[in-house]
Amino acid sequence: MTSDFTERSDGPAHEALVPTPDGGRLWAERSGTGTPVVLLHGAGMDSRLWDAVVPELARHHDVIRYDARGLGRSTPPSEPFGDVEDLRAVLDHFGLRRAALVGLSMGGETALDFALAHPERVAALALVGASVSGHVWPESPELSAYSTARRGRDTATLAELELSIWAAMGRTAPGADLIETMVASNAERRVVSEQHCVVSTGRDAEPHLGAITAPTLVVHGAHDHPEIAVIAERLATDIPGARGETIPDADHYLPLRTADRLTELLLSHLP
Repeated sequence: MTSDFTERSDGPAHEALVPTPDGGRLWAERSGTGTPVVLLHGAGMDSRLWDAVVPELARHHDVIRYDARGLGRSTPPSEPFGDVEDLRAVLDHFGLRRAALVGLSMGGETALDFALAHPERVAALALVGASVSGHVWPESPELSAYSTARRGRDTATLAELELSIWAAMGRTAPGADLIETMVASNAERRVVSEQHCVVSTGRDAEPHLGAITAPTLVVHGAHDHPEIAVIAERLATDIPGARGETIPDADHYLPLRTADRLTELLLSHLP
């Protein structure tokens, strides 16, 4: 049985393997007490992205984070799957009819698509360095090389480009060791996962942002890829009532670069 905004009273974290409609398993962790919040990471990452955010967030909320299909500790896909359907499977597994969604990059795109498909299940949105389905990215040598490496399954080059493009603040910035570890361990897995991920017909959130009804926070780092800033401005402008925030000392891996500031923003926004 599902519940609408059920608050948990048991604080200790516990792990789960969430079954998906096609027989896959998503590794998930649940911790904390309060109203529910689901954390969604980006491509080439896993739920460790939220390591520095979860402890404080879980003091106020029932926090669920999970590894997207084929990444981290989740099982690799063997047939087509949808990330929106996987998110629904997570909510259903934990008996949540409604939750706030916090998504970074690909996770933000999934959260937006889910909010358009299932608005009654989304209490709030926090979009962090988010992408958006339907957005046309401008051509550039670095992004062309990135796409070529993904298509060619050149995982060594893909990992190198992931760090140079998306972790632009480099190895001296906070979280660098974990970022490098995540990128290296997920480079091959992400290629397999992306080849099986099916985008639903008509999935194109960008022209429909005005239909988002959930209270929305849009956050991006000042050192992120310039197109992320363009997307963030579009999200903050077109989603009714959305609030935009730029964090100076962060790139695309914002939850590991400036965890305290992001957590502060989340706690002020989430119900």
